[in-house]
Formats: sequence, C-alpha cells, structure tokens
Amino acid sequence: MKVFRGLPNDRARAPCALTIGNFDGVHRGHQALLAQVRGAADRLGLDAAVMTFEPHPREYFAHKLGDPSKAPARVANLRDKLEDLDQAGIDRVIVEHFNEQFAAMSPQDFVQRVLVDGLHVKWLMVGDDFCFGARRAGNIAMLTEAGREHGFEVHTLGTVMHGDERISSSAVRAALADGDFCATSRLLGHPYAMSGHVIHGAKLGRTLGFPTLNLRVTHRPALSGIFVVQVHGLAEHPLPAVASLGVRPTVEDAGRTLLEVHVFDYAGQCYGKLVRVEFLAKLRDEEKYADLALLTAAIDNDALQARAFFDRRNGALNATDRI
Repeated sequence: MKVFRGLPNDRARAPCALTIGNFDGVHRGHQALLAQVRGAADRLGLDAAVMTFEPHPREYFAHKLGDPSKAPARVANLRDKLEDLDQAGIDRVIVEHFNEQFAAMSPQDFVQRVLVDGLHVKWLMVGDDFCFGARRAGNIAMLTEAGREHGFEVHTLGTVMHGDERISSSAVRAALADGDFCATSRLLGHPYAMSGHVIHGAKLGRTLGFPTLNLRVTHRPALSGIFVVQVHGLAEHPLPAVASLGVRPTVEDAGRTLLEVHVFDYAGQCYGKLVRVEFLAKLRDEEKYADLALLTAAIDNDALQARAFFDRRNGALNATDRI
C-alpha cells in the first residue's frame, strides 16, 4: 500500500476507485465500505484508494475555536488506521492535511482540484450523509451531478448494522469509554489494540519496582484508566501485562497522555521496538494519590488483579482443552 501526504504528484496519479472519510477505528461499517471499493477497483481495473484527514476536521475546528475539549476522542492513531486500511486491501491512501486552506475550499474546487485533477477518480463511494467543501455546503446531489459532468460514478452506503447494533465510530468510542472490550470487539471485528514504538520515560516505574515500557500517545484517546493487557512484538507469543493510559496525575501536571505498560516477568531491552498493546479488561479509573507510597500500593494491587485475570483465563483455556 502506498501512502501519500497530500495529493500525489503527476507521475504518481492513476485512475482510482475512491472513498473519503476519517475512518477512525476502521470498524465493521468502514470494512463493508472498503470491501465495496476493493470490489469496484477489481471490476474496473483501478487502484482502490482512500482519502482521509489529519488532523480530524472536528479536531481542527475545536483548536481553531480555542476549545480543544470539543475535539473528538480518537479510537486509533494514524499508524493503526493505515495498518487496518492495508489489511482491507487498499492500494493507496491519501492523508490530506486538514488546514485553513483545505477547510475554505468550495465544493466546486474540491471536485475539480481534488477528485478530478488530483486523484483521477472514476468511481466514488461515500456515506449517505457525506458533505464536503467549505461550511459542508456540498452534498450527495451535487456530487452526483459533478460525477455526470466529469465522468465518475457516485455511490452511497447507508448505516451498517451488526445484528441489531448500529456500527459507528461513536459507538466504538462509547464502548471504549465504558471499558467494554467485548462490545468494542463486536463493533471492530477484532480485539482493540494500540501500537507504537517504545520510548524512554522518567524511569519512575523502575524505582517503584514496576518497570514499564512507554508509548507516546499524541491524540486524545477514547479510553483511559488501568487495564489488563497483553503485549505483542516482544516475544513469539503475547506477554501478559498491566497498563496505565492517562495523564499520570500523581507524578506530573502537564496533561501529557502516556501509555505505560508493566510486562510481567520480562527483563528484555525493548527501546525503539514497535509493539502492539491489546486491551483485555479495565480494572479502574486513573486516580491521583497523595504520595508515591500510596501510588506504589495501588500499582501492586493492580498487578495482582491482572495476574489473577490471566490465571483465570489460562485455567478456563486448559479446561476447554481437556473437554
């Protein structure tokens, strides 16, 4: 899969079947849409392409208005989004920088400069509530008319259901905020995880007797707290661990979000490695403690609960194997 930061240059432009959206989490609804794009690309001999945005448009407008709290929490970082799009069979992803210039583009300019000249679109599928251009002035009717004028097909996809459940990024965010990883997995079609490179931290966990591997989180995540997790990428099999995702209120007040993971009985070097942290259960919300002694006692209790979780799970798996 090729990834472009902004529109491809002339030599890299090829006719494509395209979809446009934020694709936060690449849930089952997104997957259904991407399957349609892949199928159309195969039928028509085109590249299957996705245009997405960084930052999220609502995040851009929240910061512009001076109220970052109005920015939506994110299900996934850009790396994980791109990995999911690759798994869905997409050939090229255009990550468009959403800024003042892009936000001010008229619907007509969007069609001409982006879809026609920039991407050579021949087949386009969007959600049935898709709007585009400055002040969201462009709608499906305008897009369909533009397609007739410029020679590309326009198709829409309505809400995707999983049983009686409506699939949406908002539903995934709500499930994550509740710590409901069963519901999250149903909506995504796979277990929830975050990936990143292990960075150096303040080494406080090592001082407290709980060394951690740290992953930088550059967006506001849809979940926070203390979790039972397993870590992929350090060994042949995932390793059991306990993790904290949040702003670390006991030890700093900068509001910086960090994912700290204590991997049980692991002493290997992992700085710089790309790991994937899979979330299994939520233990509690993040808390601020009066001193490090109370923090250490809480971490010790979290680790005991996480180990008990794995003991129960392993016991259940062993019982299943004996049946």
